[in-house]
Amino acid sequence: MSELHTFLFDGLPVRGMIVRLTGAWREILSRRASNTQTGAYAPPVAELLGEMTAAATLMQANIKFKGSLILQIFGDGPVKVAVAEAQPDLSLRATASVVGEVPVGTGLADLVNVGNKGRCAITLDPKDRLPGQQPYQGVVPLFGDRGERLGKLSEVLEHYMLQSEQLDTRLVLAADEQVAAGLLIQRLPLAGEANLAGSSAARDEDEIGRNEDYNRIATLAASLTREELLSLDVETILRRLFWEEKLLRFAPREGMLGPRFACTCSRERVANMLRGLGKAEAEDILAEQGAIEVGCDFCGQQYRFDAVDTAQLFAEPGGQVPGSPVVQ
Repeated sequence: MSELHTFLFDGLPVRGMIVRLTGAWREILSRRASNTQTGAYAPPVAELLGEMTAAATLMQANIKFKGSLILQIFGDGPVKVAVAEAQPDLSLRATASVVGEVPVGTGLADLVNVGNKGRCAITLDPKDRLPGQQPYQGVVPLFGDRGERLGKLSEVLEHYMLQSEQLDTRLVLAADEQVAAGLLIQRLPLAGEANLAGSSAARDEDEIGRNEDYNRIATLAASLTREELLSLDVETILRRLFWEEKLLRFAPREGMLGPRFACTCSRERVANMLRGLGKAEAEDILAEQGAIEVGCDFCGQQYRFDAVDTAQLFAEPGGQVPGSPVVQ
């Protein structure tokens, strides 16, 4: 069962989260494997997409955003686009577009950043947009401050959060065909705490990289290996890393309140997409193929629109499409 655990370090400006995706992640992979047109992901692609899904879950839970958090990587390698989306209720979906063969052992840079042109985008799309309101999107390259290609997704996202939130963050991510998991440790701002606000010591420790408590805990978190993150349960991980720290634990989110697969596609959304193509292009597809068939990349659901369905899309309100049934 997939689960998300949240905790604070008592008396310290540091918080943490651990996510373990089991059933949710396996369903994402099984839906891809059952798609006869694409087939299963190669192991390096599955690992990248699993890490993205775990990271999107952690970030959504961390910011408590009322809307979709969409983590995307646009690459210039065999993985052209990879997407992981997390909703406020922790429902998840993910997909990747892959061109060509991906050898076992291919790393992040060779998957998506061959010519150092890959980029990572995080989009926050409000559930109830105001008129004229646009989603917020932040984009970072897949290389470091010196132009070096980054070898881990965690490094890319730590760089992003340092730039966007101005807070130190440590991420440990891992995925295989059974589990996608992640650990997030983040420094909380000291400003606003009654016992520290205004003091010169607080101002110094509130600067990036200066808080000793965070630095110690982040170092402990970084010692967690990929194998440990994938194989150990949450209680064992916390004891292994932070046995000397006092943790304040919150009730885990699991089951129907925790991370789980769900897709937001619908026939109505596909219909709106076809309207966006325009009547002429839709009719060209009909003339060539006899029907318009659209498959959801996330869940594999197929939507079919025949000539009558397509004509109805472009009918004037109140108009009657020739050949369509009359509803009394």
